[in-house]
Amino acid sequence: MSKSATQHLNSATYQLNSYLCAMEFKLLNKASKGHQLYLIDNESAIKQAPELTSEEMSFAKNAFANNQQLVSFNHYKSFIFIYLVKSKNAQWQTDESLRKTGADLQSIINKNKIAEITINNLAAQSNAAYLVAEGLTLANYQFLKYKTDPKKQEYHLKSISFAPKSISVKEMNQLKVITDAIYRVRTLVNEPVNFLTAPQLSKEIAAMGKEAGFKVTVMNKAQIEKEKMGGLLAVNKGSQDPPTFTIMEHKPAKPLNKKPIVLVGKGVVYDTGGLSLKPTANSMDRMKSDMSGAALVSGAMYSIAKLNLPLHVIALVPATDNRPGETAYTPGDVIRMYSGAFVEVLNTDAEGRMILADALHWAKRYKPELVVDFATLTGAASVAVGEHGIVCMGTAGDATKQSFRDSGFRQYERLVEYPLWEEYGDMIKSEVGDIKNVGGPSGGAITAGKFLEYFTDYPWMHFDIAGVSFSGSKKAYQSYGGTGYGLRMLMDFLLHYGKV
Repeated sequence: MSKSATQHLNSATYQLNSYLCAMEFKLLNKASKGHQLYLIDNESAIKQAPELTSEEMSFAKNAFANNQQLVSFNHYKSFIFIYLVKSKNAQWQTDESLRKTGADLQSIINKNKIAEITINNLAAQSNAAYLVAEGLTLANYQFLKYKTDPKKQEYHLKSISFAPKSISVKEMNQLKVITDAIYRVRTLVNEPVNFLTAPQLSKEIAAMGKEAGFKVTVMNKAQIEKEKMGGLLAVNKGSQDPPTFTIMEHKPAKPLNKKPIVLVGKGVVYDTGGLSLKPTANSMDRMKSDMSGAALVSGAMYSIAKLNLPLHVIALVPATDNRPGETAYTPGDVIRMYSGAFVEVLNTDAEGRMILADALHWAKRYKPELVVDFATLTGAASVAVGEHGIVCMGTAGDATKQSFRDSGFRQYERLVEYPLWEEYGDMIKSEVGDIKNVGGPSGGAITAGKFLEYFTDYPWMHFDIAGVSFSGSKKAYQSYGGTGYGLRMLMDFLLHYGKV
């Protein structure tokens, strides 16, 4: 490891944006020269690309006639790309094809060392340029902090311009804020635990709050002990690093909601399984990502504050690592939770629900309108749905659930709802305490949700992002490592909140 990387590891504070190669966006007031991308939905629109010769236009028309959608022309000093937008069976499928087109272009653009490109939307779909730029930007993310010579590996694309009438100022600002937030979420998830301890995570969140303008309060171990957050303290017992409990708040002058929306994110910065050590080969390799829920809600607060949404939103992050230290909590222990309930611990690897339970009980003090938690909670959810969607469940009303489903489709971060039937609650009843922290080999994702439900008395939704929070390879606009999956869905939900 380089000397500079060692200094980064040992630094007391770390500004995320020091290592984020965020995209620059520009809205042009007149046509520009240089590298161009034209989005069209009919062949006759090709004539609106002034750079093309008649022979090139004929070539493009023939390519489109042969079911090719992307055509490129190398003009030596500039590239001209023409993309034919084709409607799919559903609008959300068309939208996703545009994002993936952006990801495909990102590879071509960087291969040809293009630093800036202008998107011209000549298609009828008004947000086509937004979607292509979104795919381009998300595919362009890199985590190079621990490379000895990052400049050699940096992508070339740094800026996306939009031709007049291709995007609005409001849309461009939203695109900038949300993609920047996803970069921050991915970077937090990609950080190793030898840097990103629970206290360091709270510092990163505080830095994001200062930049974006939301309030951050961090509770230390002494304060957590004073509050008697038994679940968080139990998981932390095997660690040499103290736990933290971070509270974020965005409260505009005249919020639409009379009672706050509360976001809760699981902040297990590394999970060995504790004394119930993870048995599966390679299962610990990606466990630095077990704080993906914490990263996601922190990124959401960054977006909410930057966009100044007219909503009162609070976010809670209980954070610790879970290790088999000599004082670690053990299977058979009975833990008095922050709520006062007694939990019989049968598996110390079911730790996420222990710390989330304390946060969910804490949320009651706000008398919330809605509580939403995000957590890499169960392997069962990952096995069931894989990397193609989020398992969700909850007690929120049908209208809220439908709104989340709609957002999931619009952002291609789709949801699969599981039931919370009372029989699953029977599976976690304890003969020793009030409930136990695992319910047996079947229905694992649901019994975990049922455990969380025990600590709620308000409309609530749970999102298990275990299968989607981390990718073992680059796929379209999802980078290797942390994905930020779920943030766009959540922001879409909040942007539509209270609207018919």
